[in-house]
Amino acid sequence: MIVRRIMNATVELHDHDPPGSRTARRWPARGDLPASLVVVLVALPLSLGIAVASGAPPAAGLVAAIVGGLVAGAVGGSAVQVSGPSASLTVIIAQTVVTFGWPATCAIVVGAGLVQLALGLLRVAPIAMIVSPAVVHGMLAGLGAVIVLAQIHIVLGATPEASPLVNLRRLPDQIMRHHGQAVAVGVLTLVVLLLWRRVPRAGTILPAPLAAIAVATAAAALLDLDIARVRLTGQIFTVAWPAWPSDLAGAAVAAVSIALVGSVESLMCAVAVDRLHSGPRTNLNRELIGQGSANVVTGLAGGLPVAGVIVRSTTNVRAGARTRWSAIFHGAWILLLVTFARPILELVPLPSLAALLVYTGVRMIDLAHARQVRKHRETLIYVATGAAVVAFGLLEGVLAGVIAAVLLALWRLTRVRPVVEEHDGTWRMSVGGLLTFLSVPALNRALRAIPPGVPVDVELHAYYLDHAAVTALHDWHTAHERSGGQVAIHEVHHAWYRDAVAGRHLPTAVTAPAPLDVHRRPAAPSRTPDDLIRGAHAFHRHARTHVAKLLADLADAGQRPAHLFIACADSRVVPNLITATAPGDLFTVRNIGNVVARYAQPAADPSMHAALDYALDVLNVSTITVCGHSHCGAVQAAGRRSAPTAGLLRWLDHVRHARGGGVLPGQHNVLQQLENLRGYPAVAARLARGDLHLVGMYFDLATSRIHVLDPVTGRFAAVAA
Repeated sequence: MIVRRIMNATVELHDHDPPGSRTARRWPARGDLPASLVVVLVALPLSLGIAVASGAPPAAGLVAAIVGGLVAGAVGGSAVQVSGPSASLTVIIAQTVVTFGWPATCAIVVGAGLVQLALGLLRVAPIAMIVSPAVVHGMLAGLGAVIVLAQIHIVLGATPEASPLVNLRRLPDQIMRHHGQAVAVGVLTLVVLLLWRRVPRAGTILPAPLAAIAVATAAAALLDLDIARVRLTGQIFTVAWPAWPSDLAGAAVAAVSIALVGSVESLMCAVAVDRLHSGPRTNLNRELIGQGSANVVTGLAGGLPVAGVIVRSTTNVRAGARTRWSAIFHGAWILLLVTFARPILELVPLPSLAALLVYTGVRMIDLAHARQVRKHRETLIYVATGAAVVAFGLLEGVLAGVIAAVLLALWRLTRVRPVVEEHDGTWRMSVGGLLTFLSVPALNRALRAIPPGVPVDVELHAYYLDHAAVTALHDWHTAHERSGGQVAIHEVHHAWYRDAVAGRHLPTAVTAPAPLDVHRRPAAPSRTPDDLIRGAHAFHRHARTHVAKLLADLADAGQRPAHLFIACADSRVVPNLITATAPGDLFTVRNIGNVVARYAQPAADPSMHAALDYALDVLNVSTITVCGHSHCGAVQAAGRRSAPTAGLLRWLDHVRHARGGGVLPGQHNVLQQLENLRGYPAVAARLARGDLHLVGMYFDLATSRIHVLDPVTGRFAAVAA
């Protein structure tokens, strides 16, 4: 809900520089430097582990982390996303290294970067977002299973096979064998990873991956265990000039695969991270250009491919990062560590990195995402994608998921379920959704169930009717009226049937659903009781079924709103509409000019005093919003110091009007009413405790845009779409 997002944004703005300010764009915010240090602690062990799991030199993971921070962080379109080597690309890179060798793989990574650059310059990034989330989450789950099945063999002291199914078949035998020191280090790493958050204080300060690798490394060094360790041989940065193999077609497929998987992951990660902060939204095309630039550089420098990584990015946001400087600093810190702490990095045992990858792979099989997919009844897509990734490969798995998504969509188009019922001699049929040629059989069966010659009400909750559906309905309509029956067709969302029968041109785009048939309301306001009675009839016919359960629950449980919303009584301002809130969400007080009378004048507005007492003491609201609007008659009259009646003129003394200074008159009035609110002792006490937030809002009628007060700058800024 908008109000909840506003409340969260208000809290953050008290602690940080405004995200859209010139200072935030040019210089690091206060939280960027410490956040970058936290991200380094997460990124360093993962970068080494992903490189080892990919069959690449360990240094390749560090190179990718450095380039991801310095290049993708500086050029990309996200303010807080952190890029680096990604576990989701591990399987592709491992297959590429086996097929073409490491030098050629670096050249293929350069090719993938060029593909991403082309996609970004062609501005096709939004197209990647049409991929079903069920396909993406299923792909990640399948890749997680492949990583686990391979790396668990390394933890057990064995060598994995290329096929995940072979690794699965061999796993019971490997578990039964004795594997010695490598198993002990791997198990120790997993134990620390699983239990670290339960350690007081340390579990919240030091990331679990770094703690696990540090404990395992210290144990291996103190006990002088004879196990394989990281080797950063030669120069860290080695220029790998393109040396394409003889199989150019295979190399091109590998480059496109890396580009597509890395692009989809980066874009979806950026969109997900945008939900966690109140700063600028991601420019998706620029983000693709940033990822492509980073992959060109990392490929030339001998590194793994780069992508936006959700673990690092969410860590970055939660650690307080506000601008891209955090990602850039994180790359610089890793560069310094590689340069000056190389001997320490070479103490890390490889079984410990394999255990970290097992842990990462298990977390990629996110049960929360699986439950979300199940709620939308898309489990088939999720399972088909994940199973195909494990059984056949990444591209085959994604293709299987896309095919499953298309088949499921087609099946849903045929699952139109008309409801036919009879009441007091009148028959009623209700049907909704997309009525196409695929739904004609179900529509005809329902219409044939209606006896001839009876009065019929047909309710179409349809977002679209194609020619076949209109023809079927019209043929029945004509035949039924010839049999002596009466037919009344009510269209809720759009007059598809009426326009088609009248021969009018139909829109090409499907219109968004509306709660009532507002496009047929008269332009003039309601002037008779009959207008309201017709509206009540429309509510009972169309909207009641959608809100009846919610209102019944509220009737039993009582109201528990979290927000007190003070708005103007202007009929053009509808609080629940402009904040996308449901019944029970807002405790609303409305008067002329959204006035909050000063506390020193209790007789001026006893209603507001009572509402504030009830909202704070009984409902215990956490947010109070004062909402003004443009074209406000009260503000305009206050500016002219004139009103139709003496009583209204006295009331307008509470409305403050100002011109100039970059603040509109209606916005200045909101500022004054917020100041009046702070004068109430109950409000001041709650503000001092930090459990109440005041929000200033301004609704522009001409543009239908909401503006929210920035408490730092004192200016109103439009809410992002």
